[in-house]
Amino acid sequence: MKTPTQDELKKMYAERRARVADFMKKNDIGVVVFIDSEEKREPSLRYLTGHISDAVLLIFDDAYSVLIPWDEILAKQYAFADKLIPYTKYKNNARDAVKATLAESTHFKNKKVELPPHTPYPEFLKYVNALEGCDVHCREKGVHNHVVELRMIKDAYEIACTKEAARIGDIIIDKIEAGIKSNEIQTETDVALLIERECRTYGCERTGFDTLAAGPMRSWAIHCFPNYTNGKWPDDGLSILDFGVVYNGYTSDTTVTVAKGKLSAGQEKLVQLVETAFNECLKLYKPGLPILDAAKKADDVFALAKLAMPHGLGHAIGLEIHEAPRVSTKVPTDKNFAPGMILTLEPGLYDEKLGGCRLENDVLITEGGNEVISHSRIIRI
Repeated sequence: MKTPTQDELKKMYAERRARVADFMKKNDIGVVVFIDSEEKREPSLRYLTGHISDAVLLIFDDAYSVLIPWDEILAKQYAFADKLIPYTKYKNNARDAVKATLAESTHFKNKKVELPPHTPYPEFLKYVNALEGCDVHCREKGVHNHVVELRMIKDAYEIACTKEAARIGDIIIDKIEAGIKSNEIQTETDVALLIERECRTYGCERTGFDTLAAGPMRSWAIHCFPNYTNGKWPDDGLSILDFGVVYNGYTSDTTVTVAKGKLSAGQEKLVQLVETAFNECLKLYKPGLPILDAAKKADDVFALAKLAMPHGLGHAIGLEIHEAPRVSTKVPTDKNFAPGMILTLEPGLYDEKLGGCRLENDVLITEGGNEVISHSRIIRI
């Protein structure tokens, strides 16, 4: 992908914060606080500044921003904000950092403060005491939730990053298939470590989650435990591999099923049903169509064979591996696919004796339909 210039990135993050500030004005909030820490990761902080991790971010209703990072040098390399203050100045105490920043700021005119919705009640009371004269809020459906909703629709930069992650994932899948055929890959550990090595070779930050590699003796699990072992992979029957790679913060998420040797009639049935469900549901991943309809379609395909899928059909991806919206039968009836969403499509079936089969790819919803941006598949050996 084309690397944005520093000026382009600065403008992009400023525009994102401006949209947050507009929401704040409409809802009479003077400043919002985002906190990313080891105790609770907050991907919206990276979405709004580009900073990687461990910081406090304040955005005022005039869109002015103050970033208080633990690693000031890292922030100077990656972050975009109007002002940087080292967290060590406040001995890495978020409450003290917020109190001092608000006391010194000329942008803090509306005294309504919104804290992260996950703030524990005892901590909330400490903020109330510390921020004397302020109206302190902590709400589920406030500014933080609004940012989560903004993140559902990916902009051009986010789409480019996710496509690059998917492209690298495709390269890795091809290498895995070649490695199986050459006998270089013989165990679950072999394939998991190949992914770890190759994703970094191609410029990724990390895997999107702990790789799940399950040979035929363990592929009946939706998410195998342990994630991978030194057991044979693949072996005769059905083996599953679920992995993602992260590029510039954005993750892919794909699942490959390897069908090795002559499958039983029952195993062939699982594979055929999963492929049918994938193809039929993809037709419904289109702008304006209800998300619920796609989820129901998968259930209908499997129900005809008197089988059921024990998990949702998919979920959005982005800075987190699981983002809103989910694709399941629990989604509200009025929730539709919209251009800019990137979601997984991952029908799967699992049987304790036959093993499991799942096919998962990442789908970008476009103005005219959809684009499958990853190319996972059923690999037959």
